[in-house]
Amino acid sequence: MGQLKTIAKNSASLFVSQILSYLLIFFYILYVARYLGAEGFGILSLAISLTGIFGILVDMGLSTLMIREVARDKSKTNKFISNTALMKIILSFLVWVLLYLFVNVAGYPELVKNVVYLVYLSVLINAFSLIFTAVMQAEEKMEYVSLSAILNSVVMLSGTLMGIYYSLDILYFAALYVISNSLNFLYLSLVYLWKFNFPKIEVDFGFWKPTLKEAWPYGFTGLSGLLYTYVDSIMLSLIQGNLVVGWYSAAYRLMLITLFIPNAVNMAIFPLMSRLYVSSKDSLILINERYFKYMLILGIPLGFGTTILADKIILLVFGADFAPSVIVLQILIWTAVFTFAGATFSQLIQSINKQLLLTKISVMCLLINVVLNLILIPRYSYIGASIVTVLTEMILVSYMYYATFKLGYLIDTQKIIKNLGKITFSALIMSSFLLYFQYLNFFLLVILAALIYFLVIYLTETFDKMDEQLFRQLMRK
Repeated sequence: MGQLKTIAKNSASLFVSQILSYLLIFFYILYVARYLGAEGFGILSLAISLTGIFGILVDMGLSTLMIREVARDKSKTNKFISNTALMKIILSFLVWVLLYLFVNVAGYPELVKNVVYLVYLSVLINAFSLIFTAVMQAEEKMEYVSLSAILNSVVMLSGTLMGIYYSLDILYFAALYVISNSLNFLYLSLVYLWKFNFPKIEVDFGFWKPTLKEAWPYGFTGLSGLLYTYVDSIMLSLIQGNLVVGWYSAAYRLMLITLFIPNAVNMAIFPLMSRLYVSSKDSLILINERYFKYMLILGIPLGFGTTILADKIILLVFGADFAPSVIVLQILIWTAVFTFAGATFSQLIQSINKQLLLTKISVMCLLINVVLNLILIPRYSYIGASIVTVLTEMILVSYMYYATFKLGYLIDTQKIIKNLGKITFSALIMSSFLLYFQYLNFFLLVILAALIYFLVIYLTETFDKMDEQLFRQLMRK
């Protein structure tokens, strides 16, 4: 139960910080999108998409590998810090050349290129921040990472309000990412020096080849994931223009905000799952099963509720200029539902040293995504891109579920069907309420719908004795 307590503490810390930071990000998106307009917001979103993809090449999975290995053996900390930092310095220069060539060959206007370059600089700074957060995550000291997320969001929102007040242009908003990530790096550096040992330099060039060989599947998996996450925005910019990217990205950013729940749990649970792989397979299977169930309970009503309320959400957040984003949100939110469901399988595969398998799955999904986007974007524009995103995530999660089954980490199919039936029934009751009482105040409507959903979940006994036992133990802790 000590391990369960640690997960609960870290998850709670991350949940609180992510709720606060995502609330701040929500207002950041609201103000930036309204101030820059659909086209300006499209340019900034394109820069974030491009640099996010290229930024993965700077990290190359080194941070994820570092979490796994340091969680298992703390004596490796200094060697990983020293060598990872040097490897990232070299990788950052190589990736800069690739990014420069891409934006120039693609023929983007000068303004777009400058925005991309500024945002890329912020991505580089963040890549080195990940070294410190990796150690903190491996040591299961997530409260410091949580404060980091809040600090970053506060700086972004404050800077945005300042930029709007002084009527600054889009280059300022791109530079704001550099400022925010620089302050975040400074904070993490100081916390590490304060709470952890001063890192000793242990450069070992012989360490590089086996480390990169072990890390690259994590990096390539992340690259593939970001490619099929952001490639649609890039393709829309090249085929349809930045205005369409703005409409699409507005809904996409809102969908991404909902992922703070699986993201927070993933960060908290990964070190434990990595240890359980070498100590207790039965415990690892139990965690996998419960995590999957809880994500279904949270994800499915999110899909139903957002689909019904999408028009209210888009008009409330972005205004009438973003009306085309309504249908995008109605489609894209189901990507989040599948992401919730697949979170545990992704973490499990990485925890049992099968990251190369996850890479293969991600590459397959990337190819499917690109091909489908090439077919649907020219004909159906942002609606086609939205459909492709959902289909890709559905294929990804299905394949990961099948892979974990083949690896011997089976979740009882009968339990899944039984729970899925109860959860869907509860979500349908909630949806009926939403449809009938849409005239109510939006926030009151959401609160009442959530209460009705969880009441039906309770009445249908979706939570079993094992769940009750786990919750009681957590409360006692």
